[in-house]
Amino acid sequence: MFDDILTAVPFGIILAFTIGPVFFVLLETSATKGFRAALIFDLGVILADIIFILIAFYSTNNLRGKIGNDPSFLIFGGVLLIVYGIISFIKTSKSFRTIVKEYYKVEINKAYGKLFIKGFLLNFINIGVLLGWLGFIVLGDSLTSSEHGGAIFICSMVASYFITDLIKILIAKRLKAKLTPRLIFKTKKVIAIVIFAFGILLLVQGIFPNAYEKNKEKLEHQIYHD
Repeated sequence: MFDDILTAVPFGIILAFTIGPVFFVLLETSATKGFRAALIFDLGVILADIIFILIAFYSTNNLRGKIGNDPSFLIFGGVLLIVYGIISFIKTSKSFRTIVKEYYKVEINKAYGKLFIKGFLLNFINIGVLLGWLGFIVLGDSLTSSEHGGAIFICSMVASYFITDLIKILIAKRLKAKLTPRLIFKTKKVIAIVIFAFGILLLVQGIFPNAYEKNKEKLEHQIYHD
C-alpha cells in the first residue's frame, strides 16, 4: 500500500502543474483575494476531478480486473494518454497569447460561492480531464500490485495534487513572478510530452506484455540486489 502511494505522488505533482486556466486563476485568486478564497476555488476544481474519477472508475469497473489477463486494456489506456498528451501539446502550441492574457488578468471580486462554482466549471467543462483520468486509472492498475492498488493510486494522486495546490496558494505571488509566460509555455509542452511518454509505456506494455514482464523482473532483481 505504501509503495502504491509513493508511486502516485509524482503523478499528482505533475497534474498540479498542468498549467491551464485553472492554474492561473488559482494563483491570481490567492494573490489578490487571499488563502481562503483560493482554497474554496480549488475545492471546486477538486470536486470536478472527483466526479470525473467516479465516472471513469464506474465506466471501466468491469474491465479493470482484466488488465493482468487482457493486454488490450493497457493498449486502450496507453492510447488515451497518448491522445491526451498530443491534444495538450497542440493546444499549448497555439495558446501563447492566451497564456500571456491569463497571466496578466486580475479580478478583484471576492464571493466564495461564485469562486467555488467557477473552479468547478473551469475544470468540469474540459472533457480532456476525463480522458486523462481514464488513462491514469489504467496506468495506476498497471503500476500497482496490492488488492486495491488502483484506487489507492488515484486517491494518492488527488491528495498529492491538492497538497501541491496548497503550496502553490501559499507562495502564489512568488511563484507567479518566477513563472513568466515564456517559461509557462515551455513547461506546458514538457508536461504534455511526459503524459505522452507514459501513454507510450502503457501501449508497449499492452503490445508486448511478455517482454515487458521479463524486463520488469530483471529491473526488480537488480534493484533488490543493489
